[in-house]
Amino acid sequence: MTTKKIPNRICVGCRESKEKKALIRIVKTENDQVVLDFTGKMNGRGAYICKNVECLNKAVRSKGLERSLKMPVPDAVYEDLKKELASLNEQ
Repeated sequence: MTTKKIPNRICVGCRESKEKKALIRIVKTENDQVVLDFTGKMNGRGAYICKNVECLNKAVRSKGLERSLKMPVPDAVYEDLKKELASLNEQ
């Protein structure tokens, strides 16, 4: 009997490899919009970030998200990420 392989992805903030489920996916869609992908299945170029504020701050400073998505990321996306991380940390 084979065990199912758990997919790992690298966080753009801390650069650590973690389980895909433990990360938030940010997607650049075909029409160059940047959105948060909670399903993990949207079409487009994806980047992953840990579910903590420190990693988001590192990604902002190092421009890791812009590099991964190969385009500038609007401030609204960072604000949405901060709100999402705050609501996750409250639970």
